[in-house]
Amino acid sequence: MNQIKEYSETTFESIKHVNELGIEFWYARELMQALEYSRWGNFEKVIEKAKLACKLSENLISDHFADVSKMVTIGSNAQRKQDDYELSRYACYLIVQNADSRKQVVAFGQTYFAVQTRKQEITEEYFNSLDENKKRLITRGQTIDKNKTLYKAAKDSGVENYGKFTNYGYQGLYGGETAKQIAKRKGLTDKDEILDYMGSEELVDNLFRIVQTEAKLKNENISNEHDANIAHHEVGKAVRDTIKRLGGTMPEDLPTPEKSIAQIEKEELQKLEIK
Repeated sequence: MNQIKEYSETTFESIKHVNELGIEFWYARELMQALEYSRWGNFEKVIEKAKLACKLSENLISDHFADVSKMVTIGSNAQRKQDDYELSRYACYLIVQNADSRKQVVAFGQTYFAVQTRKQEITEEYFNSLDENKKRLITRGQTIDKNKTLYKAAKDSGVENYGKFTNYGYQGLYGGETAKQIAKRKGLTDKDEILDYMGSEELVDNLFRIVQTEAKLKNENISNEHDANIAHHEVGKAVRDTIKRLGGTMPEDLPTPEKSIAQIEKEELQKLEIK
């Protein structure tokens, strides 16, 4: 029973990584060790079966199995190429489904990744089923919560001018626009909160900026206001570059909703009262 608990609670989560955009992944060679495979050649056969399953399920292999082969040093300072992959949770699920199920850890892995992948699907499915107003309400609530922890991290990093700190993040994400310029473009007054006049897609862009800036401040132990401002700008720009690379719409080109979050909340409350 103790071994079951160890496998289910630590074996796979302990080797999970999160990149600068908050996307989780696993390295194939670390997963190989966790699944108690001793030879890469044998494990690579399992990966190939998983990649085929990915293709047959009409998913892009490159979205779930990213080649990160690198040169490693061996004896006498010689180097050789070492194959590896960055795997999505779904890729891990496919791998354990095609691994040797006689291994106890593989059996646990099949259950673990099946459950976790399903949880993720349910969350995304639920969010995608909502109308735009409800998506805005949920995402705006998340930005409020995460902004609180961001400013706590900023304070710990030596930030005193929070308006300036915020502008650095906006300028990175919005191609140079400050908060005041964004508000002016949206036709808002000084009393209006910019985030309350964003659609769900624009809110998600900013949520990424907020979450990853907090992580960067903490992970890099930033301890002065100048570096904290630069970090916020770098994260904002990284999110912007990712949107561009994926062919998405730049945040400044997204439409401004006619209704504010406050108006939507009022309407939702009225609906509840009527019921």
